[in-house]
Amino acid sequence: MSRRCELTGRKANNAFAISHSHRRTKRLQQANLQSKRVWWPQGNRWVKLKLSTKAIKTLESKGLHAMAKEAGINLNHY
Repeated sequence: MSRRCELTGRKANNAFAISHSHRRTKRLQQANLQSKRVWWPQGNRWVKLKLSTKAIKTLESKGLHAMAKEAGINLNHY
């Protein structure tokens, strides 16, 4: 499975690694993903998701149900 946030869709960014002599080589800036168990009150159970840290912060204010609805995710499959 790709390294992608399941709620926000964040993924790796293309960038350059620049050496001291300023040679540039391509690299990936990976998203900061965490596996997290989140309580889903509507389903009355825990849901295990792979989330970016930004999504975890947003989840605390918006709530899981609202964010899943925005992303178009059916939480019964998790």
